[in-house]
Amino acid sequence: MALFATLRARKSPRHVRPESIAGDGKRAVLPPARHEHGAFPLSKAPAAQDQDAQKREAARRALDFIRPGMRLGLGTGSTAAHFVDLLAEKVKDGLDIVGVPTSEATRAQAEKLGVPLTTLDEEDELDLTVDGADEVDPALNLIKGGGGALLREKIVAAASREMIVVADESKYVKRLGRFPLPIEVVDFGLGATNHAIKTVFKASGCDGPIRLRHRPDGHVFVTDQGHLILDAGLGAIPDARRLAQGLSEVPGVVEHGLFIGLARRVILAGSGGVRIIERP
Repeated sequence: MALFATLRARKSPRHVRPESIAGDGKRAVLPPARHEHGAFPLSKAPAAQDQDAQKREAARRALDFIRPGMRLGLGTGSTAAHFVDLLAEKVKDGLDIVGVPTSEATRAQAEKLGVPLTTLDEEDELDLTVDGADEVDPALNLIKGGGGALLREKIVAAASREMIVVADESKYVKRLGRFPLPIEVVDFGLGATNHAIKTVFKASGCDGPIRLRHRPDGHVFVTDQGHLILDAGLGAIPDARRLAQGLSEVPGVVEHGLFIGLARRVILAGSGGVRIIERP
């Protein structure tokens, strides 16, 4: 494939031009991301301004679960950024907490706002992680990684006693998969990894194009850990747990954006207010 040849020819994958990946070597285009509305009776997605207000309200409600002395995982993304903003206000008022950021962007935000930080080397177990999600299903399984921080997000969530997801109502879906599934991979052997991923999709009852993620400037997106991300437009995932297990067994796959059984609570904000869904 031309993409893989280009990756081999360049010293850094940051300079590769945008190109899609398909299992047959042809170009493929991901379908646009769409959202179903499960719990909220909306006929269309909220306007951007309303949606941002909902994100902030969900983040504000998460503060109710914060206690002095907590060690917190700080998520990545637009909703998580609202939480860090609001948490910083509490810290200025005297709240004693320490946080572990899930990305360099979150680290920079927290440091700028004066939120005390630590690492998982110093605190190997956290009390709570608050993070966003790209999709949430009724079982509180998630798709994450739209911001490119899925590996660190999953490490931090797994090191936490509890994970709370904050999101606006558009992220709540009946079935995962309409948001393209991020898969973090190494650049070595990318063609073979892509083929193995397609095989896992087929065995899991899924199908759809896979695209190498690029930045808005056209350069290949590289994660904080130096990896690449493949986005898979699957449309629907009939068995998220099975797919997650299969992807985890592919050499070359560092991590995937399916978060199965990690979220304990989801705080959803919508036009009708805020509700909290808890996993038994």
